[in-house]
This record gives sequence, structure tokens and C-alpha cells, in this order.
Amino acid sequence: MDTLFVSIAVIFAGGVVGLLLYRQFTLMKLVAIATSSVGCGIGFIFTLSKLFGQASGLDVSYNWLHLFTLAFKIDSVSLFFLIPIFLIPPLALLYSFHYLENKEKQARAGVNYFFFSMLICAMALVVISANMITFLLAWELMSLSSFFLVMYDYEVKSNRKAGYVYFIFAQGGAMMLFAAFALIYSYNGSFAFESIAAIPDSAKLLVFVLAFLGFGSKAGIFPLHIWLPKAHPAAPSHVSAIMSGVMIKMGIYGIFRIYLLLDSPSPMIGQIVLITGMITGILGVVYALAKQDIKELLAYSSVENIGIILIGLGIGMVGVSQQIQAMAFFGFAGAFMHVFNHSIFKSLLFMGAGSVLHQTKTKNIEELGGLMKRMPVTGRTFLAGSVAISGLPPFSGFIGEFLIYYGAFNGLTATKLPYILAILAIISLAVIGGLATACFTKVVGLAFLGEPRTEKAANAKESGFTMGAVMSIMAVACLVIGVLPQPFISLAFQGVADIPVLAGFNTDAFMVIIRQISCTAGLFIAIFIVVSIFRKMLYSGKEIGSGGTWGCGFTQPTVRMQYTGTSYAAEMVDFFRPFVPFKDIYSGIKKIFPGTTTWDTKTFDIADKNYQERLIGPMMTLMAKLRWIQHGNIQLYIGYIIVAIIVLLLFL
Repeated sequence: MDTLFVSIAVIFAGGVVGLLLYRQFTLMKLVAIATSSVGCGIGFIFTLSKLFGQASGLDVSYNWLHLFTLAFKIDSVSLFFLIPIFLIPPLALLYSFHYLENKEKQARAGVNYFFFSMLICAMALVVISANMITFLLAWELMSLSSFFLVMYDYEVKSNRKAGYVYFIFAQGGAMMLFAAFALIYSYNGSFAFESIAAIPDSAKLLVFVLAFLGFGSKAGIFPLHIWLPKAHPAAPSHVSAIMSGVMIKMGIYGIFRIYLLLDSPSPMIGQIVLITGMITGILGVVYALAKQDIKELLAYSSVENIGIILIGLGIGMVGVSQQIQAMAFFGFAGAFMHVFNHSIFKSLLFMGAGSVLHQTKTKNIEELGGLMKRMPVTGRTFLAGSVAISGLPPFSGFIGEFLIYYGAFNGLTATKLPYILAILAIISLAVIGGLATACFTKVVGLAFLGEPRTEKAANAKESGFTMGAVMSIMAVACLVIGVLPQPFISLAFQGVADIPVLAGFNTDAFMVIIRQISCTAGLFIAIFIVVSIFRKMLYSGKEIGSGGTWGCGFTQPTVRMQYTGTSYAAEMVDFFRPFVPFKDIYSGIKKIFPGTTTWDTKTFDIADKNYQERLIGPMMTLMAKLRWIQHGNIQLYIGYIIVAIIVLLLFL
């Protein structure tokens, strides 16, 4: 345990040193990146050694202010979630070396490294906290540090608004957690996590719902997700990678941890999680399909993948309530595997988007095109991440979803509602996978293939070495996990090892299936390599010309004749129209010889739209009517205080 705290201290020291050395721009980046990465390396080695060794009995506590106890404890679940916390940040930090290259913002870059290291430390403390006080302190530290990271380009009004929205949802979620913990404390008078199981069964469902809303706000479940598509486009890309790839998983950790701590709660909990996961996953990918801002699209894709993870957790919880051990085991293990995989391929995709933004200065895929030739490393690695996130073999995303599918099919032995939910989960995963493939076909096709649609895309070139190196490492990882999944699946299996209801489950038969999948994937890669070499040999020494593709009868095709993102996705998105409201903006033809005619289609998030119309709008109207209270008269302000005190005394 001491090694873990040393790791956290070294990570934080990296941020502090980076802040102090901000005047020496290059030195500051080198020292901050190196120091924090060393700390993450220490933590990663410790985590792996304990995950495959002896994880139990690792607990420690400290007296704080002679009032509270700061308690920490490690089990297999917390160790598993520590893996992405220590694995992804060093890569994001290395990526930032060339990404944060504006010397005019050197002080801001130093602040960024400080809060980045604080975020890593806070996430690590969240997953090892063993009582309510420790957990809430770490949780708030995580929320505040990530808020300051989102506000990096604070001079842009839209970025400030995005930061405020994120802060509101973060603190709103925290209030739900305070309410859940207060309810627990009212029953047992203890802050320790071990005492949560002792509360009455009648209160467990309410406690879980409050905690689910609080943690779900951080994770991005529907309809508490609207901060993601606002905050991610505002934050620097390496920050978006960490927030989406790692930080939102702290919400998943919280949901699963409170479920375990409640110890045999209501069967309804699994049903709530599973249904929420299906809704979140489907609507998340539909909104992603409708968006043209590449970082906003990736943010909605994160909502989709949170839905997939919740489907896995929900299947596991339903399996526990139905006493179907295989369903429970593979549901939980599949969710864990997808947590790990998503931390890699989503971070890769955000870094790819950041590389594109860095060179073209635009996030709109309608203004891109032809980048595969101009940015080959970014294009190929983004393609690898796109295949992985679509759940297609032989890349990593397929493995996690396969485990969840396997758990759901084991649930078909249940009866009544659990049986129906298992079928719906299978259908939902299939729908999500199909729409995700369409979504990333759109992104890759419009941004990286075809011809440049603007001068920005035509003049793009490959980003800095560290950015390309990090993306290449992550792309290779996506392929390796898909082709050789056994050791990585073992990580997920070890992550659920300390869950009592799963004790003694035999996975030998399943690992035979995985080895067959691995062999098939290896054979596919071998055939691909042989065909590529054969093609290279056939074309060796031959002159290869280039020309325009068939223009459908047009002798002089232009880039404007290429598909747009809206037209590509229109029919698929239109199927979900009740949940995805459209607004067509058409200038119309009003003259015999019309001038410029415009047509634009805007898609709205139904949750965001209802927040604006039913909550924020009426609230702002009420506040405007109460503005007379703020009149500047000090005597009346004192009168307000006196009246408030009298009212409180009457209640007391």
C-alpha cells in the first residue's frame, strides 16, 4: 500500500514541478511528463503485481483533523480500475508534448500539467477509498481538477459555457451522492463502507437510485449526459482522452461499488441498470451518427459505450438475482473488459481528432477530406480505433462485447422478465454495433477519404512525432488485444475475483472458445499480410498512374459532389426521429432567377432541449421576476437575514 501512495506522490510532484518551471517551456514539459509518467509506472507495476497476487488485506487509515478517519482499502475491483488510471495518462502526457506547443500559453500549460496530475491522483484515491468522507473528498477533487482542465481556453465564450455546464452536472451529481450517504448514515451512524450492507432492505433501493443518479451524472448516462458533448470539444484533446477514456469510468466504478456494498439488494436494481444501459447505448450512438463536429461525435460515442458497459453490469446483476452464475460472471467480466478496451480506443480516437484539429484548425468533418494521404499516421491509427470501437474483429472492441453477448445468451435460461431483458439486451447490442459501424464509416469516409473539401484540409500535414508515436502504440494495442485476448481477458476475470457470488466459477470451457477466436484472428492477419506482400510484388517496377474516380456521368466533378455527413446519416437518424428532433433551415427559391440557396439541418439532443425548455427557461424567468430583491439596500439585506433566523428558530 505504501508503494501506491509513493506513486501518487510522485505523480502529484510532476504536476507541481511543471507549474513551478512554466517559464522554461520545453524543460517544464519534459520534467512534468517524465515525473508523472514515472509515478504512473510505479503504480501500474504495483497494481499488476497485486491483481495477480494477494489483493486482500491491503487497507490503511489515517486520522484527519482529529475528527474524521481517512480510510483506504484495495480489492480486485479497485485494482482493476487502477489499471487504466495508471496506463493511459502517461501516453496522454507524451502526446501533449507536441500538442501544447504554443509558447504564448506557457503559464497555462504549466497549470494544465498541475491539474492533470491532480486528476490522476484523485481518480486513484477514488477507487481505493474505504469510507464516505475519503470517497467524497477524492470525488470532489476529481471534479474540480477536471473542471479547470476543461477551462483551458477560457477566453472562448463557448468553452466557458461548457465548463459551467460540466461544473453544474458534477456538483449536482455530488449532491445526489451526499443524499445517498446521508441516508445511509441516518440508519447506521457510521461512515465506513462495510456498514452499508447493514441498512434495512427497504432503504437499499432508494440509496442505490440516489447513488445511481450521482454516479450516472459523471458516467454520462441518458439523460444526464449533456455535459459530455459540451465539455469534450472545449477541452484540449489529451484532456478529452483522459476524461472520456478514464474519468467517466469512475462513475461506472461508483455504481458497481455501491451495488456490491449494499450486499444482495433488490432485483429491481439490475433491471434499472440494464434498461438504462440499453437506452443510453442506442440514443448515444444515434446522436453521434447525427453530429458533424468530430469531438462532439466522439463525446456522444462515449455515451454509447457507457451504455454498453451498463448493459454488461445489468446482465451481471440480473444473473445474480436469478442465481445464474454464468450470466453474472460474463456480464460483469464483459463490462470490465469493455472498460479497459474503451480506455484505449476512445483515447486513441480523441487523440486522432486532436491531431486533425491541430493541423486543420477545424472540428467539422464537412470541411475535411483526403487526410489519409496527407496525415497517414493519424489516418491509419484513427481507422484502427474506429474498427475497434465498432466492435469488429480482429480488434479489441469485439472481445468485450463478445463477453457481454455470452453473458446475455446464458440469461436465456431465465424466465419471465429476466428472459425478456436478456433478449432485449442482445438486440440492443446488435443495434448499437450496427449504428456504431455506420457512424465511424461516416467519420473515416468524410474526414480521411475522398478529396479535400477546403484549403484547410488540402494543406494539412502530419502532426508532431510524439503525437504520432502515441497514436501508433494505441492502435497496435487495439490489434494485439483482439488477436491475443487471453491475457487481457484474464485481467477482467481477476477484476471480478473477489466478488463472493462468483467464487469458484470455472472458465476453462470459455477460454477454449477464446483460443479459437484468437487462432481465427491470427489466420486472418496472416492472410492479410500474405496478400499485401503478393500485391506489392505484382506492382513492383510498374508505373502507377492516378486520376479522378468515376463521376456518375459528370465530366468535371467537384468536391461539392461528395457525400455530406448529414446526407449519409439522414435515413438512419430519421428512423429515431421521435427521440432526435430535427430542424430544417431552407432559404427557399423566391425569384425567377434565384441567387444563393441554402439548406441546413440541425439535430437537437432531446434531453438538452427539454432541460432548456422545461427547466432552465422557467427558472430564468422566475429569477428575472425576483431580481427586485437584489436592490443594493443594505438595511433590507439585514432584514432578510433577521427574518430567515426567526423562521429557522420557529422550526427548531
